[in-house]
Amino acid sequence: MAGSARRPEHRGPPELFYDEAEARKYTQNSRVMQIQSQMSERAVELLGLPGDRPCLLLDVGCGSGLSGDYISEEGHYWIGMDISPAMLDVAVEREVEGDLLLADMGQGIPFRPGVFDGCISISAVQWLCNADKKSHSPPKRLYRFFSTLYTALARGSRAVLQLYPENSEQLELITAQAMRAGFTGGMVVDYPNSAKAKKFFLCLFVGTSGTLPKGLGTECADGEEMHQAKFTNERTRFRNAKGKSVKKSRDWILEKKERRRRQGKEVRADTKYTGRKRRPRF
Repeated sequence: MAGSARRPEHRGPPELFYDEAEARKYTQNSRVMQIQSQMSERAVELLGLPGDRPCLLLDVGCGSGLSGDYISEEGHYWIGMDISPAMLDVAVEREVEGDLLLADMGQGIPFRPGVFDGCISISAVQWLCNADKKSHSPPKRLYRFFSTLYTALARGSRAVLQLYPENSEQLELITAQAMRAGFTGGMVVDYPNSAKAKKFFLCLFVGTSGTLPKGLGTECADGEEMHQAKFTNERTRFRNAKGKSVKKSRDWILEKKERRRRQGKEVRADTKYTGRKRRPRF
């Protein structure tokens, strides 16, 4: 579940999608390695770690350890967790310096309170928005992840989670559950006006309300800064809190149709019935 050169298409749960062949192909792709390193560098930068001592970081969705390589280069220690055995096998073969754990982040972060000085995650959190099993409730799995992550982080530390949201509903679901778990912070968007370079980083604070970092390339032509999404730990209600996946919603369908139009494919025209559920036939 490590980062990718493009927005990952959902083709089954990550532990099945990243089999042995896919894991090796992913890790040997030079473009993927370059982009992974860049996103890892940016995530660690947004953590705002002290420069006078090494820190212990958690890498959620560490995959084959590409993001962990950068953490090690910066002189920090890390523990990585991932749901894909094949990815972790490649990490072991690569002899990464961090410790590795096979675990599903949707079931929680299995570490004692306050043990980590920070957390990064590259292209992993959006997987929790998919209901790969009948028992999976995206809001519940997200809350379980964020609440246990909050506990595992030291007070005053940060978590920086790079993700590829499919739509605004996924962003709202993810940030709502993070807020509910006690985090403050917000979304930092780098290069918001670029289709290729645009990146989303959810920057979360533990126990303190820090200043949200500025996104790269966010200054307008007149020198004014673009709006950055922020939130606090106030209680909120989310309309999809009963476990319905945002996938296949009206917004999701419209965005998918628009992508296909840009690819030059024939797509049916949008109507008021687009995305509307059909009544069951008797």
